[in-house]
Amino acid sequence: MAEPAPDVLQRSEDRKFTLKSGKKRWRPQWSAGMALIPAMTITIVCFYGFIIWTFVISLTRSRLLPVYKFTGFEQYVRLFANERWWTAMQNLAIHGFLFIGGCVVFGYFLAILIDRGVKAEGMFRTLFMLPLSMSFIVTGVIWQWVMNPGLGLQEAVRALGWTGFEFNWIVRPDRSIYTLAIAGIWQQVGLCMALFLAGLRNIDPNIWKASRVDGIPVWRVYLHIITPMMRTVFFTVFILMSAIVMKAFDLVVALTGGGPGFSSDLPARFVVDHILNRQELGLGAAGAFVLLCTVIAVISPYIYFELKKERGGRGH
Repeated sequence: MAEPAPDVLQRSEDRKFTLKSGKKRWRPQWSAGMALIPAMTITIVCFYGFIIWTFVISLTRSRLLPVYKFTGFEQYVRLFANERWWTAMQNLAIHGFLFIGGCVVFGYFLAILIDRGVKAEGMFRTLFMLPLSMSFIVTGVIWQWVMNPGLGLQEAVRALGWTGFEFNWIVRPDRSIYTLAIAGIWQQVGLCMALFLAGLRNIDPNIWKASRVDGIPVWRVYLHIITPMMRTVFFTVFILMSAIVMKAFDLVVALTGGGPGFSSDLPARFVVDHILNRQELGLGAAGAFVLLCTVIAVISPYIYFELKKERGGRGH
């Protein structure tokens, strides 16, 4: 019986090797997929499952405990007729605009200063990141002392001789919402600075060499060249800060307590207060679901356009 040709034997061996190597490549992928199943299950049940459950509870007259007797959208009618809810939503818009804008502007500015080679860079980075190690409860307590008219900044300045100095925003209904933004920016600006600084350090050094050759001022390079290249970093900062704004609760409780009155109340505190303190589970669930819809409505267009730009850039 004739023996197979050497080239036939070689192709056979190559095929066996390919199948074996293919199995070796497939098994890690299969194992990785299996490892993700518990995390995916927890996410689906604990996140999406509770979103559905919250919506279901919002359609009932549940008070202290869940009661599955559906009343349609009665809780939403009560919610939209509640003046405190609209005050909280208005405060959310003000606080969100000031907090996100302040974190972006000051964080980017500090990152640029450090990127320019300031002396003692390590010390400044530590100082700016230090407030981030504190919880919002601690931050609220600290700034409550600072803004207390009787023993804080106002009293300290007056003791120096400026007896007409006033900084009593924390007790003024028309200014109290701004104190939340000040304390929040102070705590989170270090994180934004670190993100922007990481992005700036990834910029190609040849861009700076070319700009120096062309005689372009430094501020114009940052404004017209570097900043557009940092779009993904701005996108990340916006999403992170937006999440902090939407779930802001502990800072409000520690700093102003939502007062004076409800002048610094936010939706998260409204929801928690009605669920835990007022035994209005159905109304609180309705507020939580409306807040979720508001977040989706505000953030989704921004995410869509950013992803569209990113795909368009890859296409080119």
